[in-house]
Amino acid sequence: MDKTLYKDVYVFVEQREGVVQNVALELLGKARELADSLNEKVYAVLLGCNITDKAQECIFYGADTVLVADAPELELYITEPYTQAFTQIINERNPSIVLIGASTIGRDFGPRLSARLGTGLTADCTALDISEEGHLLMTRPAFGGNLMATIVCKERRPQMSTVRPGVMLIGHRDTERQGEIESVIIGFDKTKFKVRVKETVKENKGLIDITEANILVSGGRGVGNPEGLKMLQEMANTIGAEVSASRAMVDAGVLGHERQVGQTGKTVRPNVYFAMGISGAIQHLAGMEESDYIIAVNKDKFAPIFQVADLGIVGDARQIVPLLTEKLRK
Repeated sequence: MDKTLYKDVYVFVEQREGVVQNVALELLGKARELADSLNEKVYAVLLGCNITDKAQECIFYGADTVLVADAPELELYITEPYTQAFTQIINERNPSIVLIGASTIGRDFGPRLSARLGTGLTADCTALDISEEGHLLMTRPAFGGNLMATIVCKERRPQMSTVRPGVMLIGHRDTERQGEIESVIIGFDKTKFKVRVKETVKENKGLIDITEANILVSGGRGVGNPEGLKMLQEMANTIGAEVSASRAMVDAGVLGHERQVGQTGKTVRPNVYFAMGISGAIQHLAGMEESDYIIAVNKDKFAPIFQVADLGIVGDARQIVPLLTEKLRK
């Protein structure tokens, strides 16, 4: 493979019902950094139906060119049509790097795309950089999160990575940025369309996504039962926060997976993060250590959570949370 034929950084701009997802904006900012270090361009790839009006926003967040494939076949995310569309774009234009958000859609889409292109994919990355040789350095947790592995795809192109939502900061929105918007016509092979969406059922829990919350009250094994959850909820209601959890509480069935913080959950960056009864295993720290201010309560004064906490209280969270809630009410 002649790798000199491949250049530029392409970002899959995930949208749902015409709303561009935050992870796409995060990736555009990171792609801008990578492309600048390579002296190359950033291409945003926007797939969907009646979504051309969203292209300008991609330019504001760092794209030089937005490739828009606007077709009825792409109205809803279905693996095969989306894979055909992006595969055609890549084969025609030879990008060097392709970035995809590690959302539920990205985790399905990325592997199918890389398999069809015959290239590697590093999944669930938490950091990206460029080596001295110009290769993409893709860093992700390995061995259960006990160490970080940096992976390089030296032999094949494009270099592909899915990146966890929330680990990259959304870049500055510059309404003065200029760029190009280009329409792409996809030649679909509809004989390979074996799946269709008959109905979309939405569950409305009336909850704010924990990745967007300003304050999180998070519980771990130390409060891991329904009574503990009620206690955390009372505290959260008092200060206008959302309740989240470590994996221990989710595994115990106390909270749903959408509330889990950590390597196998979500990455959060709230203004304040309360870690109640959470020991601070490396898998959990990976999802919350970028919080602005961390307050930890744990019985074990040697718990790893205290190494990242701005304020630590050694004590039983079951006793401290009600006392703290009462103080906050006053």
